[in-house]
Amino acid sequence: MRCDVCSTNEATVHLTEIVNDKITKLHLCESCAKEKGEEMEGHFGMSDLLAGLADLGANLEPDAANNVKCPTCRFTYNDFKKVGRLGCGDCYEAFKKQLDPLLKRIHGANRHTGKVPLMAGNTVKENRTLQDIRTRLEKAIMAEEFEEAAKLRDALRELQNKRTSDSNDNK
Repeated sequence: MRCDVCSTNEATVHLTEIVNDKITKLHLCESCAKEKGEEMEGHFGMSDLLAGLADLGANLEPDAANNVKCPTCRFTYNDFKKVGRLGCGDCYEAFKKQLDPLLKRIHGANRHTGKVPLMAGNTVKENRTLQDIRTRLEKAIMAEEFEEAAKLRDALRELQNKRTSDSNDNK
């Protein structure tokens, strides 16, 4: 596939833009993508995008939210807003109150729900399934949907019993 801009080089970057349910696709070569990227960065940076998506400091005063510091790398939340990246892995915990709304908006959840590496085995998938059933069970109880809650309770017991019997078989 050829680049949509220069029509000479092979397209290696593929952008998809969705505005008001209208999908526009753009296929670019590496050099045109760099030019387009610099052009887009001039209009708004990644940090501005992230800052705009977040309900910044929803649970804290604005100044207090921006001055929260990571105890490990001393990065502030204000630094994250400027740079668009966190300083270290501990920043996720340090900025949890500010990042949760952002992650929920971007990904639809504030925890990883994607693929599980093969090396992680079935344990991670089983834990995720059990947690999902527990969450659905709590919601069903709160909504007083007792028939659904009973089905979920039974499914939870079945999975827990299966897990117990599997662990006994492995001993």
